Amino acid sequence: MEGFYCDRFVLPLPPEHRFPMAKYRLLREAVEEKGLFAPGRLRVPAAATDGELLRAHQPGYLRRVVDGALEPAEIRRIGFPWSSELVERSRRSVGGTIGACRSALEHGRGANLAGGTHHAFADRGEGYCVFNDVAVALRAAQSDGSIRRAVVLDCDVHQGNGTASIFRADPSVFTFSIHGRRNFPFHKEESDLDVELDDGIGDDAYLEALEAGVTRALSAARADLAVYVAGADPFHRDRLGRLALTRRGLAERDRRVFEECDRRGLPVAVVMAGGYAEPVTEIVRIHLETLRIAAGRPAPGVPATGAEEATPWPA
Repeated sequence: MEGFYCDRFVLPLPPEHRFPMAKYRLLREAVEEKGLFAPGRLRVPAAATDGELLRAHQPGYLRRVVDGALEPAEIRRIGFPWSSELVERSRRSVGGTIGACRSALEHGRGANLAGGTHHAFADRGEGYCVFNDVAVALRAAQSDGSIRRAVVLDCDVHQGNGTASIFRADPSVFTFSIHGRRNFPFHKEESDLDVELDDGIGDDAYLEALEAGVTRALSAARADLAVYVAGADPFHRDRLGRLALTRRGLAERDRRVFEECDRRGLPVAVVMAGGYAEPVTEIVRIHLETLRIAAGRPAPGVPATGAEEATPWPA
């Protein structure tokens, strides 16, 4: 398995900004410390080109992003101030998912230590997402003939609305999203299969819904490649999550997704997506376990549910 990281491309955010940019560097350092990737298998991706981005995004939107000509309302919707660093970081994050997909097709698995920017639409960004890395990467794989069909398994706590919109009229890409019913985005798009969950759902109910949804999605998709959007934000301590999964539950989620894909001989590229727990090390632990499982090397000693009791989301 190959992995890609872009934490050297840092956005200049104000000190009070709530996006946990530090998680990317901390995750890469943890991955290196644990030796999850063989030497030379963890590297900085190439930046996505205009040609690659235009397979999923409208020319006018791309030009406004690149030229710094976004309207104030567009910038507010994205949630990041515009800067040249924002453009470069966004290109590199997309490049990481393109690389992860190529690795998956060659080795069975690939990973982007960033990515999962599933709220970006063809003509706009929102929710900390500028370009839709999954959509661009799948279009790249289809364009070069590597695949014909794909499936997106989106397990971030927020619906992958941008991804659903981009692929709405495209039967070659099956979109599956399991997410909080009452959480952002408050206007949901229509995925090929949406599983909506009520606030406060814990491990057992979540895993039952996940397993049924993933099985149904993979059967319908008849895909050549899966992209797994492995958000850390269903965690019960996540500030924006509203669900009640423990770390053990999230690890079991990861195992079930990978095992079901393996059972069907389906290559998987995994991207990290959201996570907003405090301290930031909580997010890093969840992402690290996802990568351990992706690499076939799960760590022992993840706390049992009883040792990490999930608390209900406040009313």
